[in-house]
Amino acid sequence: MTEQSKSGRISGAGSGRRRKEPARRSRKAAVLVSGALAVLVLGGAGLGYVYFKLDGNLETVDINAQLGTDRPDDVDNGSLDILVLGSDSRSGDNGAYGKDEGGARSDTAMVVHVYEGHKKASVVSIPRDTLVDRPKCTDAQGTAVAAERRAMFNTAYEVGGPACAVKTVESISGIRMDHYIEVDFTGFTKLIDKLGGVEITTTTAIKDGKSHLDLAPGTHTLDGEQSLGLVRTRKSVGDGSDLGRIQLQQAFMKAFMNQVKDVGVLTNPKKLLDLADAATKAITPDSELDSVQELMGFAKGLSGIGSQNVHMVTLPVEYDPRDPNRVVPLEAQSRQVWTALKKDLPIPASATKDAATGQADGIVR
Repeated sequence: MTEQSKSGRISGAGSGRRRKEPARRSRKAAVLVSGALAVLVLGGAGLGYVYFKLDGNLETVDINAQLGTDRPDDVDNGSLDILVLGSDSRSGDNGAYGKDEGGARSDTAMVVHVYEGHKKASVVSIPRDTLVDRPKCTDAQGTAVAAERRAMFNTAYEVGGPACAVKTVESISGIRMDHYIEVDFTGFTKLIDKLGGVEITTTTAIKDGKSHLDLAPGTHTLDGEQSLGLVRTRKSVGDGSDLGRIQLQQAFMKAFMNQVKDVGVLTNPKKLLDLADAATKAITPDSELDSVQELMGFAKGLSGIGSQNVHMVTLPVEYDPRDPNRVVPLEAQSRQVWTALKKDLPIPASATKDAATGQADGIVR
């Protein structure tokens, strides 16, 4: 398969240089796109001033080496597609958030599509309970992982790590992922604390014993622990499904983006350094973003995207008739979503019509 480089690939993230060997990962990755977006936005605000210090924080994974050439074509239309993944591992520093039951699973998955010109983006959340046909893949140790029909989407990360998660997304979407970014539980909470918290407004009370969150209706400035609790809340909102949690995550993500834009790091070098230090410790990017200088170039290309220019949807699904605790993609509507992104077009409203929602929209603003 002939591979092309996207003409819109951001400076510092292109092909043509020798890739590093996969780095050892001492951290388990965790939840939500927010930590990754912090690096992108903060980078545009001047991350390069401290990149020598911060390079040592980065650990990377070489997705391209593990996947080889059996991938969708890299379409040359100026757009970018990024898989942002978090996992529900309970080991190491993340043990405070629950019991380790074995291998990590992807707790949050978002495909971020940046349109040509890099002024707007669409985000497609993939519910972790979605039943998919998982393709065969190879894990980081070179071990073959068999394909499986009707596998939960989040098992791809569990059985094969980041590369298998990427391959699964590429298989169901037909779109090549240009980058991969993973976010860590502990790093996420520290990043929010360094930011000074994130302001949200709840329209109803949220009380969830599993996520340790107790919020009355009204406006709140959430610290790191509370923010993590919010994006993990499930049973106490909407219909109690993962779809409702995704709606909370998407609302929080927009609030987070606004907070980063308003923090004023350009006039506070120490604030910038603290945030950049926390952000680079919170993520595991792919090996094409293996230095802060490259992250800075990547960030500058995305710095013009504000929360008002980000369209967020959930992959159109319905509850599985054979198991109400699982969801399955609505084939025609899902095809509309992926076709639109492949053609660098807006996702049509008809794509999400009649899809299951989780009934938690508007609970967080």
